[in-house]
Amino acid sequence: MEPIVIIGSGLAGYTLARELRKLDKTTPLVIITADDGRAYSKPMLSNALAQGKSADQIASALAPAVAAQLNAEVLTHSRVEQIDPAARTVRVAQRVIAYSKLVLALGADPVRPQLAGDAADQVLSVNDLLDYARFREQIANGKRVTILGGGLIGCEFANDLSGAGHHVDVVHPALYPLDRLLPEAAAQDLQRGLAGVGVVWHLGHTAVAVNRAATGYVVTLDDGKVLETDVVLSAIGLRPRTQLAQAAGLQVARGIVVNRGLATSQSDVFALGDCAEVNGHVLPYVLPLMAQARALAANLSGTPTQVVYPAMPVMVKTPACPVAVATVAGEVAGSWQVDCSDDGVCALYQDGNEILHGFALTGKQAGQRQALARQLPALMP
Repeated sequence: MEPIVIIGSGLAGYTLARELRKLDKTTPLVIITADDGRAYSKPMLSNALAQGKSADQIASALAPAVAAQLNAEVLTHSRVEQIDPAARTVRVAQRVIAYSKLVLALGADPVRPQLAGDAADQVLSVNDLLDYARFREQIANGKRVTILGGGLIGCEFANDLSGAGHHVDVVHPALYPLDRLLPEAAAQDLQRGLAGVGVVWHLGHTAVAVNRAATGYVVTLDDGKVLETDVVLSAIGLRPRTQLAQAAGLQVARGIVVNRGLATSQSDVFALGDCAEVNGHVLPYVLPLMAQARALAANLSGTPTQVVYPAMPVMVKTPACPVAVATVAGEVAGSWQVDCSDDGVCALYQDGNEILHGFALTGKQAGQRQALARQLPALMP
């Protein structure tokens, strides 16, 4: 029997493998990963510094232990060079592996900022455990960190770095942080909360150059202002990894296009996680990934199943100002109803009939998220 092959050992790949083994304990399983195959939870990368956690402490298991737990072969430091859907094979270095079913759990790449300067190549990003280890090593010798991007990951790192005793500057092109997720009042509350723990905001600006200095680096902004720093961290976004799929002839849009059974345009090839575009949705969050893994495990084990997305609020890990947000599903005509108090901001997105379609909560108001989520329509029923 040819194995089920999973490409990727991140949260998506390993979660799928665990869900599959709950239903099917014997089908041969091969997991191919370009890194060392350690199991870890990626969301921990942006809030582990203040807890003093190293990369080794974040990892929950080494590859051999994962392989034993999953009754699987885990090929580490192995990069897939080609997928041949017609021959039903993948090529890794000199080895060709046949599959019965193939799953792409490829993840996403950080968007690289377009920067001038002789140190533009020194800008870091943290997208996996090895990135985190390098970042930890760099900040061990420097107190000043400049973050490019004030979205979800940028804000989480800003809070975490500040809590770990670093001076943090955040450069963000919009006039308030988390502008793609939050209405202005909620975003400004987050901005104030992070400023209260020492984060310095440079809103409405972008970095244009990073140059070496006598000590550390100098970041030049679009208005000519310069920031002296020891480390520059880019957190301006993620782009689904689609190159391998596209080269194999799979349909690709923003991500690898899959239906609600997680099947791609090629027979017996599936995708999930940050690389997948599920019925038009690209959602780089944990709850959608878990729903995908359960549905795909059922499909791989012979039970036709469609993934369902209930309302899935996102909790932003910013203890200085907790934030919970449920984005509006699709194009819904409506408006934000905002109530601000000393306890935080409660912003509700309602249509003309006062039906709730989304919310943004800050501070103690974030405690309402589960009750409000029950009032929301399913994202993908």
